[in-house]
Amino acid sequence: QVHLVESGGGSVQAGGSLRLSCAASGYTASTYCMGWFRQAPGKERGGVAIKDSSGRKTYADSGKGRFTISQDNAKNTLVLQMNSLEPEDTAVYYCVARRLPSCSVEYPDSWWTYWGQGTQVTVSS
Repeated sequence: QVHLVESGGGSVQAGGSLRLSCAASGYTASTYCMGWFRQAPGKERGGVAIKDSSGRKTYADSGKGRFTISQDNAKNTLVLQMNSLEPEDTAVYYCVARRLPSCSVEYPDSWWTYWGQGTQVTVSS
């Protein structure tokens, strides 16, 4: 019923930028919780940036000041703009969602009910 598809990943040098997009179907992105997780090799999945139903945004400390989450209501997409990328940002990035109004980046991966297939981001030094 709910389908999330990420795009925009790739390989960049440290200091570069990437813009990830999540296209949602069967789900109104502006109405419920939605955001981004990531998982690097050998590490657990962790939240990157989350927005709730009111548009409130929360960010992991690692991305504050560099990452920005936004939504395009006309296209029903969620965007993660990543600037000043670092090698530590290398990971598979997942779009996540849940049909509840309140959430934050501190919520664990087990809380989220819908996941995209992921898109690879590689940052070289």
